[in-house]
Amino acid sequence: MARVRLEAVTKSYGDVPVIPSLDLEIADREFVVLVGPSGCGKTTTLRMIAGLEAASGGTIRIGDRDVTQLRPGLRNCAMVFQNYALYPHMTVRENIGYGMKVRGEPKAAIDGKIKDAARILGLDPYLDRRPKQLSGGQRQRVAIGRAIVRDPDVFLFDEPLSNLDAKLRIEMRAEIKALHRRLKTTIVYVTHDQVEAMTMADRVVVMNQGRIEQAAEPLTLYERPANLFVAAFIGAPSMNFLPAILVGDGLRLADGTILPVPTAKRAALAGRDGLAVTIGLRPEHVAGGAAGPVTLPILPRVIEPLGAHTLILGEVAGARFTAQVDAHFPAQPDEPTTISLDPERLHLFETENGRAV
Repeated sequence: MARVRLEAVTKSYGDVPVIPSLDLEIADREFVVLVGPSGCGKTTTLRMIAGLEAASGGTIRIGDRDVTQLRPGLRNCAMVFQNYALYPHMTVRENIGYGMKVRGEPKAAIDGKIKDAARILGLDPYLDRRPKQLSGGQRQRVAIGRAIVRDPDVFLFDEPLSNLDAKLRIEMRAEIKALHRRLKTTIVYVTHDQVEAMTMADRVVVMNQGRIEQAAEPLTLYERPANLFVAAFIGAPSMNFLPAILVGDGLRLADGTILPVPTAKRAALAGRDGLAVTIGLRPEHVAGGAAGPVTLPILPRVIEPLGAHTLILGEVAGARFTAQVDAHFPAQPDEPTTISLDPERLHLFETENGRAV
């Protein structure tokens, strides 16, 4: 396998820059997920690695090779697409082995690789079926099997689970992660689904408008987002944001409520009275009632019982706010109630530039 390096890589369509300048290094055998909203440049980046899109500038290296100008077939990457791209008239066996047959590999070698891939992916009972006789998850396994037999340096996945239903997506996430452990491969995986990114990746690269906002392990993104964009994108339900003004060791909300500055942030904010900040608080870090050290009034608008817990969608200090509370917490729409929080759980961002304090 091999590491992947993008050095000052740019991409433009005519006069429109899509990737301004991208630097990214993916270690050998690392599972990296590129995530971000539609149009952020993640798929374009993947396609440039594969050679399906030409980079407008910069250098792309796979292992020790500069592959920037190489055509896709010479890069030794295997790509799994969103739409499977299977041949409908061929059996599973023929689909998996087609590329090897075209390259003129010996029949015995082809049969051996097909057998190994089918065993790894649980496709043995389906080798003589055609794609229309398979479920969505089975078709995706066939597409992955076709990639495995190439023995590539890098596997590239372009939103491979987006056409599957919710249950199948969960199953396939686990299968792809297990496959990575067995094959010990380098994987670059693109998705718009932050749950996929968080559950599968060794490292997540959050992209926005062609730029990398933060690249880190999943738990680091969740606990220490670098800026407002990452904080809003990572987490479900998404983080709540409350505008505030710094007043000494307190944070004054729009309704005059004062929240204490987290202990770990006081040194960084010392002497900056009057600074406009945005408070971030995850829905799961609040509790119903006055159980915590600090309380806040909330005006519920919608109550969503979810079994294990309940979501209160309402307003705090005039801002939209979601609170995840105990399933039996007695909240009612349009009836004010109280939630509590631990101030050490607060995230703070400078409102002017969005950077984390």
